[in-house]
Amino acid sequence: MDRIAGIETEYGCLLSEEEPHVNSELWPAKVKNYLFRKADAGTIDLHYRDYEEPPGNGGFLLNGGRLYLDMGHIEYASPECLHLHDLVTYELAGDDLLQSSLVALGAEDRMSFIKNNVDHHTGATFGCHENYLMKREAQFTPPILGTLLTFLATRQIFTGAGRVGQSNPLAFDFEPPKPEAEVNFQLSQRADHIVNDIYQWVQFNRAIINARDEPLADYRKYRRLHLLIGDSNMSPYANALKIGTTACVLSLLEEGRLPRNLVLADAVQSTRDISRDPAQRWIVRLENGKTISALDVQWEFHHLAQKYLRNSSAETNWLLENWGFVLEAIPHNRHALIGGVDWITKKWLLEAFIESEGVSWDDPWLQSIDLEYHNIDPRRGLFFGVTPGKRIAEWNNSVRRPSATHVPPANTRASGRARAVAFFQNCNFPYVINWDSIACDSRDFLVMGNPFETYNDEVERFLTKPRMTTSPTEQQL
Repeated sequence: MDRIAGIETEYGCLLSEEEPHVNSELWPAKVKNYLFRKADAGTIDLHYRDYEEPPGNGGFLLNGGRLYLDMGHIEYASPECLHLHDLVTYELAGDDLLQSSLVALGAEDRMSFIKNNVDHHTGATFGCHENYLMKREAQFTPPILGTLLTFLATRQIFTGAGRVGQSNPLAFDFEPPKPEAEVNFQLSQRADHIVNDIYQWVQFNRAIINARDEPLADYRKYRRLHLLIGDSNMSPYANALKIGTTACVLSLLEEGRLPRNLVLADAVQSTRDISRDPAQRWIVRLENGKTISALDVQWEFHHLAQKYLRNSSAETNWLLENWGFVLEAIPHNRHALIGGVDWITKKWLLEAFIESEGVSWDDPWLQSIDLEYHNIDPRRGLFFGVTPGKRIAEWNNSVRRPSATHVPPANTRASGRARAVAFFQNCNFPYVINWDSIACDSRDFLVMGNPFETYNDEVERFLTKPRMTTSPTEQQL
């Protein structure tokens, strides 16, 4: 991949019938407190990050990532990763941190964390956000953005996590949703909740691309592409395809090699139409009036990536081979993608259940199965009971690394930050840790503006400067 990238995952909370409903908001806080106060997984924030993140709301981790509470959810942000294998590994580390906390607290039979994106009962959504570092000079003209949106709207044919039913959220202008045909099953969990193509204010107007310019790096050299459209994937293989194919398309963008005349007439509507198409033909209309299938759109991007990016690295070759394998298997051999593509796996499980129990698609039982597919507890999550083919199984097994919860990537800025986290765990200095800087009190700070640098030596020198210690009481003042 050779591109700095990271994933933010918000987790749902699923309680047993015996657990009081009010505890759905208490357990995320309990787990966060356990990780920072008992398990020593990281250092808690001593300062306000903004008005919704007071001191103690979260902190940075020993693996260089971050964990905090966001509107009642636990959110885990992976450390910056340079390679695809690492990023999938460190995304899974969030699951491991949360599940090990429940086990340590003796709560694994009373509640579960679920890595999905919708609440079937309230219609709420919670996100999986992707972050890609890009060159500042990359051109984002309307045709280029339109082509990027076309890729993002159509990639759900292999990145979607699948869902039972539908949501009809209000658009930003609060127009009542139009009556729509009943949908039994669709490809993407986020598709119904995306109401704009590009926008800055994300909480009430979720867009495919978040427009805020916050690089978390040297703004003169870099920008950060922040995507809201993606589903949380249980399959590490699907996660690799989601991140890897997007990284390839961004490389094509930076090199001026995106396909021409491949701009959707309406990216938001196409996103929803593809997700909901019961015939799974996935036909979309382009700005020039022509129509094309989402599958053919993906083949267009794949052919260009093959032409210009092949042999740039072994990891890129793996990605290109598996991208092609999936695009070939979707129309001809979907069974080969069970355990690899989440929506195909989930639909296969649901159809088997419907046949064995004689129920219909509107049975509430199916929503429960939908949720349990995303349970991160290996004993209970339905995803873990699926046996994929050799190609997919080898990848899914290769990226599970227990040490990723407390050891950072060795080749990015996360390495230096993790040294600071470990240091501040064992001293009384007041500190501030950010993605692009660390500080001891308000007068002494180290800027880390290049995510490709480890900053190990710089951090070591910074932390070993002679300083006067401060008592915990003085820290609070």
